[in-house]
Amino acid sequence: MPKALFMVASLLVLGNVAFIHASFDPSLIIDMAKIVMDNYCSPEKLLGMKEAIEAASSNTEVLNIPDSETLANVLSAGVQTTVSDPRLMVSFEPNYVPAAPPKMPSLPPEQLVAVLQTSIKLDILEGNIGYLRIDHILGAEAAEKVGPLLLDLVWNKILPTSALIFDLRYTGSGDISGIPYIVSYFTEAEPSIHIDSIYDRPSNTTTKLMSMTTLLGDRYGITKPLIVLTSKNTKGIAEDVAYCLQNLKRATIVGEKTAGGSVKVDKIKVAGTDFYISVPTAKSINPITGSTWEITGVTPDVGVNAEDALATAIKIVSLRAQIPAIIEGSATLIADNYAFEEIGADVAEKLKGLLASGEYSTIVSKESLETKLSADLKTLSGDKGLKTTSNTPALPPMNYSPEMYIELIKVSFQTDVFENNIGYLRFDMFGDFEEVKAIAQIIVEHVWNKVVNTDAMIIDLRNNIGGPTTAISGFCSYFFDADKQIVLDKLYDRPSGTTTELQTLPALTGTRYGSKKSLLILTSGATAGAAEEFVYIMKKLGRAMIVGETTSGASHPAKNFQVGETDIFLSIPTIHSDTSAGPAWEGTGVTPHIPVAAEAALGTAKGILNKHIAGQK
Repeated sequence: MPKALFMVASLLVLGNVAFIHASFDPSLIIDMAKIVMDNYCSPEKLLGMKEAIEAASSNTEVLNIPDSETLANVLSAGVQTTVSDPRLMVSFEPNYVPAAPPKMPSLPPEQLVAVLQTSIKLDILEGNIGYLRIDHILGAEAAEKVGPLLLDLVWNKILPTSALIFDLRYTGSGDISGIPYIVSYFTEAEPSIHIDSIYDRPSNTTTKLMSMTTLLGDRYGITKPLIVLTSKNTKGIAEDVAYCLQNLKRATIVGEKTAGGSVKVDKIKVAGTDFYISVPTAKSINPITGSTWEITGVTPDVGVNAEDALATAIKIVSLRAQIPAIIEGSATLIADNYAFEEIGADVAEKLKGLLASGEYSTIVSKESLETKLSADLKTLSGDKGLKTTSNTPALPPMNYSPEMYIELIKVSFQTDVFENNIGYLRFDMFGDFEEVKAIAQIIVEHVWNKVVNTDAMIIDLRNNIGGPTTAISGFCSYFFDADKQIVLDKLYDRPSGTTTELQTLPALTGTRYGSKKSLLILTSGATAGAAEEFVYIMKKLGRAMIVGETTSGASHPAKNFQVGETDIFLSIPTIHSDTSAGPAWEGTGVTPHIPVAAEAALGTAKGILNKHIAGQK
C-alpha cells in the first residue's frame, strides 16, 4: 500500500472509534488530505496520495466522535505519525481570525525608536565584545523603512566591536526576505554567494537567496569572530539564519539544538468547516549541505544549556582573541629551538600562514586549540614529538627500599635462556642515568647476571617506548670492550648550538658482554625514542643484527616550553643525532637488517642464532 494511502486509511481508522455523541462526514478527511497533497512542501513523501483519496472517498462510514477538539487531536496524531512531520497540525477553531502579517507601525520617529528598542537588545561587553539580541527578524521591506534608525540605534555601535555575539535564543518569528539581509552583513560584497534555496510548493517554484552586494551601512566583515546563540525555542527564519552562517563557516553556533520549524507554515481552512490544518508549504534547501534544518533543527557547534550559552560564547571569544599571540609565540619557539633548524624555520612560517588563512578562526576551547595545533605541527614537521603538552609536573622520586626496588626490577625486566645458551632480555622503557646508576648493582644481580654468560643474546625492544637517552652510553658500553673508548653518536643541541659526543664508558657495574658474541635486537613500529637511538647506534657500528619492523621514527626526548604567559605548552625536540653522513633515525626510524612482522621477530631471531651456533659446532 502506498504511504499516502496508508495515511488516509489510518486517519479513517483513527476516526472510527465507537463514540456516539457527534458525527462528521468522511469528506472532512478527504478535504484535509487534498490540502496536504496540494500544499505540503515535500511532495515526495506523499506518493500515491491521489489514489488514496479516491479509495477513501468511496468509504461511507461516519466518523463518530464526542467533540470536535478530540477529532482534531486524533487527526493530528495520525497525519504526524504517517508523514513523520510534527509540523502538520489539525485544529478546530470556530472563532479563528487569520493573523495579519506584522508591519512596522506608522509612528513618529521617536515612538518608532521606542518600539525597536523593545525588540532589540544591544550591549558592549568587556573586551569590546558586541552583544545583539533580536526576537523578530524583519523582512527586507520593513528593514529598509527603519534602516537609518537601525544604523544609528544598533549597527553603528556594533561595527567597532572586536567580536559579536548574536543572540537568537528567543527568536521565533521572522520574514524569509530577512535571511539574505542579515547574512550579507557577515559576508563580502563581491562576489554574491548562494545562501539558501526556498522551494514553495503551492507555486512549485524555487527561489535562490543570494548575498546582497549593496547594503545600508558597512559590513561587519568576514574575519571578526561571530557567535550565534540558540535554544530549543529558536524557530523558523532564525534557524535558517543560524544554519546559513554555520555552513558558510562564518559563525560558531553555541547553545541548544533548535526547534526544527519551517520557513513557512500556512493555516488552511478545511472546506466549509471550522477545522484548519497547518501545513509547511515551503522548505529550505541549503546549497552547501544539500539538506535542511527543518524538523531536525540546527545542531550547535558547542552544545550547552541555553542559560549557559552567553557565558560560553564569551569564553570562546576571549580565547580566540589570544590565539594570534599563541600561534605567533609557538612559531617563534619552534624556529628558535627545534632540533633541525631548517625544518623549524619552515614549520614556523607555515604555521603563521595557517593563522593568516583563518585555520584557527573556529576554535572553541583550549582543548580544541591544543588538538589542532598538535595535528598541524605533526603534519608540517613529520615529527610526532613536536606537539602541545599538558606540562604535568614531574613526580618527586619515590623513596623505595632495596626490597621494593628488587620487585620493581623483576616486573620491569624479563630474562630467559633459550636452547643453545641463547640469552633473552626484554625491557620496555629506558631510565634516567642517575636513577639507573643508583640501582645499577641491583639490576646487575637480578637481571644482567642471568644473561651475561650466554653465548649469544636477543634484546627485545619491540614494546620499548623510549625514555631519557642519558642511559644510552652506559647500556651500549656493555656490548663493547673496555680497552678502547668508542664514539657512539654526536648529539647537536639546538638552543645552545653545541655538539656533545656520546662515548662508551671505561668503567661499568658488573661484567661486560663484550664485542665478540652475537647480538640480535628485536624491533617494531612501537619502538621509539631512546630505544631507537640505541638500535641506530648498534646498527651503525655493526655491533648487532636488527630483526623486526622499522622503528617509530620519533625523536630525542623533547623539552617543554611555555607559550608566552599562557597555559599552552609545547613539547619541542631540541636535540638530534649526528647527520653529517646523512639522515639519522628521527622522523624515519631504523630499518631492520631482516624485516619481519613484529610478532614473528623472536622466532626468526632464535632460528638465526640456532643455525649460526649449530654451524660452529
